[in-house]
Amino acid sequence: MRTAPTAFAAALLAALTLTACSSGDGDGGGDDSKTSAAPTTESGNACTAAQADFEVGPSSAAPAAGDEGAVPVTVTNKSGAACTLKGIAGVELTAGDSSWTLQPQEGASRDTELTLEADQSMTFTISYVRGAADDAEKSAAVDQLKFALPGDSKVNSFKWPDPEVALKSADELDATVGPFLPAGD
Repeated sequence: MRTAPTAFAAALLAALTLTACSSGDGDGGGDDSKTSAAPTTESGNACTAAQADFEVGPSSAAPAAGDEGAVPVTVTNKSGAACTLKGIAGVELTAGDSSWTLQPQEGASRDTELTLEADQSMTFTISYVRGAADDAEKSAAVDQLKFALPGDSKVNSFKWPDPEVALKSADELDATVGPFLPAGD
């Protein structure tokens, strides 16, 4: 299992640098289910956490071990001007000192670029398979969701709203991150 939080930050920053033209500065967010940041006039037109409101959920929790669940994350542009989302959000799930960086959903393109108009919302979804409760060999008791928008270095942190996530291996959860879609789709 990956246990160094700095490894995620470095990997996420490297991945996001490859997928977008602009980056912003920031620190981690809180454990709220919703957070907001003040608009900014940073150079470039990539959407940043400073320009957005985030909401995690409501989720479609997997009812039993082996079932699939989904956790949507909604991004709303509060900057007053259009910005772009190019690629896939960088997502990490953590359980105590262990962490896993999620791979994109099959078919999701890192080259897709969408315009997010002022006050418009887009959603990306974390799909996962529920693990068996209290079975550390087959599942992880995920407690935190961390993500960064493509091209932004600010990592946003939220409480994971669902039960355990199944492990594919010690280094990989049975979970993926989907592309940005207009909210409600």
